[in-house]
Parts: sequence; structure tokens; C-alpha cells
Amino acid sequence: MGELKIDRQGGVVLMTLDDPATRNALSPDMAKAMYEEFDRFERDPEGKVLVLTGADPSFCSGANVRKFDQTLSEIEKQRGDDRLPWGTMEARMGSHDIDAGEAGFGSVSDVPLRIWDVQKPTIAAVNGYAIGVGLGLALSCDIRIASDRAEFAEAFVRMGLVPGDGSCWQLPKLIGLSNTFLMQYTGDRLTAEEALRMNLVSRVHPHDEMLGKTMDLAERLASGATFSMSLTKYLVHKSTGLDLKESLRLAQTAQEQARRSDDHREAVKAFLEKRKPSFKGR
Repeated sequence: MGELKIDRQGGVVLMTLDDPATRNALSPDMAKAMYEEFDRFERDPEGKVLVLTGADPSFCSGANVRKFDQTLSEIEKQRGDDRLPWGTMEARMGSHDIDAGEAGFGSVSDVPLRIWDVQKPTIAAVNGYAIGVGLGLALSCDIRIASDRAEFAEAFVRMGLVPGDGSCWQLPKLIGLSNTFLMQYTGDRLTAEEALRMNLVSRVHPHDEMLGKTMDLAERLASGATFSMSLTKYLVHKSTGLDLKESLRLAQTAQEQARRSDDHREAVKAFLEKRKPSFKGR
């Protein structure tokens, strides 16, 4: 598949970004291939958990900047007036002519959202540089495991751009406002240990062990009750915009659905028979 490699190991799908010439920069072609694989993964009953990683030494170095200059002349024609940035934004958001892909990167910028919406567990195995939209890809996975060689940066400001990949919504929830602004205003890189202290990643492993450790975790999840994991993911996502009462009502509805699952019936039967359950993810 060129820039994307797919390996299936039991219930785990390993997706590897593989474009050494650009350090796995996210291009429209790579984005298209990822969308197709996400759709295939969700439809496949045998695929339980997705692991996203990159070919060494990079996870994803950001968007493919070779495409930037191809749109600058068009964007130049659409420049606004001399109002302050927030006023210009308000004017643009009020316009009926907004095209989300006007800079040519709509499909690339939306990949984090597609990962976020995957209805099964996802894990980012961050083996190296996760820069710009590359960090956005990692942030959109449910769990982030890092190599001790990993580095993380919100590098958009260094190109005179803003974080257009959803990280303005995700990062404050993970690391707080001050740390978010520090990363986004400076574009400075964080080491894996700094990312761990900030709660950006869950675990850090030696580089040569990281992918194996991540796959072990993925296989453990894949052998579990993935139907309830999917419902749990739905609850966590929806609850970010709800109060406790509303979240409890939603959870009660989800619990009724979980009680009807084959996995729940198997868990009860295994408990009574004093054996380990054999979950099917349905």
C-alpha cells in the first residue's frame, strides 16, 4: 500500500506509517489510505484493537510541507482585511463561503477526528518524532505508549500556522491550559519522560521493547470484552459535554445494552463455572 503497512496479528491490527523520505509525514494520499483502513477495521469482526505506529526513526513528522507552496497563491487571493485575528476569525466563521479544505489539507487535518471516532480500542505506539499533526494522530488514540526516543511538539507556530488538528480541544484536557499554551506558543519539543510527567502518554518503554510491550497490551485488550470497551469509549467521549446526572443516564442506557451482549452472558457463565471467560466482542 506504499506509505501504509498493515499487519494483522490475531485480533490486533498494526498500522504503520511508512514513508522514510518524509519521516512519515502525513500526505493526502496517506490520509486516504488511512481512512480506507479505518473503515475496513471497523467492519471486520476479527479486528478488535488498532495499534498505530511509524517506521523508525519517526512516528509522524507532521503534514507533508511539500504541498504547502502549491496553495499559497490561492490563499493570497483570499486574504482578509487588517482587522485583529479574532475579528477576522469571527468574520470568516460568519461567511457562507467557508471551505474546510481551502488550504488543500482538509483530508489530512481530519485524520485525527477519524481516529477519535473509531468504535474500537486504539493505541498509539509512539516510536519517534510526533510533530504537529503527527502529535494530533497520537492524541486521538485512546492510549499512548512511548519509546524513550520519542519526542512530541506542537510545531505549527514555527510555520506561522495554528494547531488545526484538534489538539486545541484535546491537549487542555490532558495537560492543562498552561502546558498547552507553552507547547503551542513555543513549538518546543518534549522528551518522552517530560510527556509522561505531563500526562501526555501513559507509559514509556526502552525503544527496542516499546512495540512489543504495546502489542502485548493490545493482545490483552483484544482477548477481553471489546463490545463493552466500545460502549465505554462512547460514554467517555459523550460525557465530556455532559453533567454527572446526564452522564449517569447515558451510562444506564449503555449498561442495558451491555447486559444483552454475548460477552456479558459468557462472563456470568464463566464466573459460575469458575473458569476464564472466552469473549467474542459481541
